[in-house]
Amino acid sequence: MLQFSRKKMLGLAFAGLSALVSLSPAAGYAADLKIGLYADVSTLDPHFNNLAPNISLSSHLFDALVNVDANGHLIPGLATSWKAIDQLTWEFKLRHGVKFSDGSNLTAEDVVFSLDRPATLTNSPGPFTSYTKQIISKQVVDPYTVRLKTATPYGPLALDVSTIFIVSKKAAQNATTDDFNSGKALVGTGPFKFASFKRGDRIELVRNDVYWGEKPAWDKVTFRILTSDGARLAALLAGEVDAIENVPPADLAKLKTNPKFTLAQKISWRTLFWTLDQSRDKSPDITDKNGKPLDKNPLKDVRVRQAISKAINRQALVDRTLEGLAVPASNIVAPGILGYADTLKVEKYDPEGAKKLLAEAGYPNGFGITLHGPNNRYINDERVVQTVAQFLNRVGIQAKVETLPLAVYFGKARAGEYSAALLGWGTLAGDFGLRTLLGTTNPDTGWGSWNWGKYSNPKLDQLVQSSLASVEQKQRQDFARQGAVLALNDYALIPLYHQYATWALRKGLKYTPRTDEFTFAYQFHPE
Repeated sequence: MLQFSRKKMLGLAFAGLSALVSLSPAAGYAADLKIGLYADVSTLDPHFNNLAPNISLSSHLFDALVNVDANGHLIPGLATSWKAIDQLTWEFKLRHGVKFSDGSNLTAEDVVFSLDRPATLTNSPGPFTSYTKQIISKQVVDPYTVRLKTATPYGPLALDVSTIFIVSKKAAQNATTDDFNSGKALVGTGPFKFASFKRGDRIELVRNDVYWGEKPAWDKVTFRILTSDGARLAALLAGEVDAIENVPPADLAKLKTNPKFTLAQKISWRTLFWTLDQSRDKSPDITDKNGKPLDKNPLKDVRVRQAISKAINRQALVDRTLEGLAVPASNIVAPGILGYADTLKVEKYDPEGAKKLLAEAGYPNGFGITLHGPNNRYINDERVVQTVAQFLNRVGIQAKVETLPLAVYFGKARAGEYSAALLGWGTLAGDFGLRTLLGTTNPDTGWGSWNWGKYSNPKLDQLVQSSLASVEQKQRQDFARQGAVLALNDYALIPLYHQYATWALRKGLKYTPRTDEFTFAYQFHPE
């Protein structure tokens, strides 16, 4: 049997205590953070596929010129400042002393290369070029100054470039997307560095000790891909992960009363609304009460659209169907987002008023309609469609329900196969939302790319164009608000609610919840 002296035993005890202290919050770093993600990450190439899970993960490895804070406001990133020096030119001043994870220095050449790169990825399934196509030229003034020129005045350029991550020109110049996925080309300025990537299973990152900003509290972060709600919750309860995003609504009450866990919540940028077919004289899902197709599309009448809005009890929808995980909406963007109009109020539940409007529009006995929606995209989305159908039936609109998996639903909705379709949309600027959701459809400019109802109003188009062309923020805000008021007073779409984003964490952790719903490991901290 080995014999230990008192001195040696004390030394070992002290060493063990020191090891524990090194993992404690007081020491500044903890060993490992494990997070359960609800959606798969398809690539680590930050310019290849414009999907939210990919963007969220890329934010750990790379930086953009401009960052977005937890409330959806623009803040300095790799650029310490930006300004319009004339109507067509924006100047970005770069942060000094920033190094890539390989120790090389960030320069303006890396910025120009990164802004050019998305257009070279011609096989991209989700291009980032919508954020760069406004830029017609790039000028390197000096190693820390870049000027970007646009063909016409364009106010949202700083918001656009907040989605373009800056990569190392040296590492990425001849790199393929596979080189990023393998880690070979993953040289960034973000708070973490690449460790491993097993698609559909996990991504492992380690702290970047040359990061220019506040160092993350974790030596290592593991993101587990747990797309099943049950599997994600089970992993949290079993201690296999420290936190999860997209908490299943049915399990919220159980987690709230469990002393081992805490919740972080915030109203997200995602607004849920109904898009209504307003372009066709005959609409595919509109019938009389006997199921015979109507020759006239009632959704083209603003009184019918207003009646549908009045028929919906939004507070009951939020309280019962969504289990409190939303707030009733009056706008297409969440409160605090550029273009949110305070003058717009949540439509009051008024079934008698809805019946009166229907009678005035020539439908005293209502009509038949099928409501379409996804069944695996938003919080309790299938139940939301069913609940709205019940509200419409009470005012004489005979509503049927059909829901589909997202992969099928989006394609059919965008192809115009539905009369009424549920959509959720998140944006950090109201004029962006109006342009995409309600602008007159134009494939050449990208306007109306998600305008499922084919709404068209030249006055709205002009207000949105004026907003986008405003380089002065207050002027842009005013135009965006005017556009929102015009569109929503015309019931161009029917807002329902703003969704909550919810994270669940083990006790002893805290997280800054974000309006954009992203999960950033570097914003988790030990308490």
